[in-house]
Amino acid sequence: MRDSEVDTASEPARGWLLLIYRVPSEPTRLRATVWRRIKSMGAIYLQNSAAALPASVSAERALRKLRSEILDMAGSAVLLSCSVLAGEPEVKAAFQAARDDEYEEIVDKCEDFLGQVDKEYVASHFTYAELEENEVDLVKLRNWLARVRQRDVFGAGGRAPAEAALATCEEKLEAYAARVYAEEAESR
Repeated sequence: MRDSEVDTASEPARGWLLLIYRVPSEPTRLRATVWRRIKSMGAIYLQNSAAALPASVSAERALRKLRSEILDMAGSAVLLSCSVLAGEPEVKAAFQAARDDEYEEIVDKCEDFLGQVDKEYVASHFTYAELEENEVDLVKLRNWLARVRQRDVFGAGGRAPAEAALATCEEKLEAYAARVYAEEAESR
């Protein structure tokens, strides 16, 4: 797991961590860096410069590290732990919506993957190179889904369709691989 990724699924959610920060407006890459890191952790923004993440040891470690980096950018940041949160159902719903958005994006990319494999059939590209390229793409999809699952503490509804889409991709690639092996055997 990368530093920016947070394994929230392995530990039960027990409250929330809030990171409230301020980053200098220039250079703008600093704000973009912080935003990307927060998004990669699966945190949600409650408002500008205030992000929430279900509490876990790994989430706290990742947010403490980010806080330190923000301070190194000449910014300011405070990390808070909340055991009770007014409006928690809305925050939880926003967190779930963020996971569902990620799952939906995975489903879209799976559809793109299936389309790419279909193009290989149409163009009669049955080579080991094409197979390897598609295998690399499938591994990326698997890894992406695994990262989203780690962040999916509350069991978002989009998980099952994303898993089904990935399973379809795996089946399609297996069929394509069998065809590649058959074509290569015939050409010898």
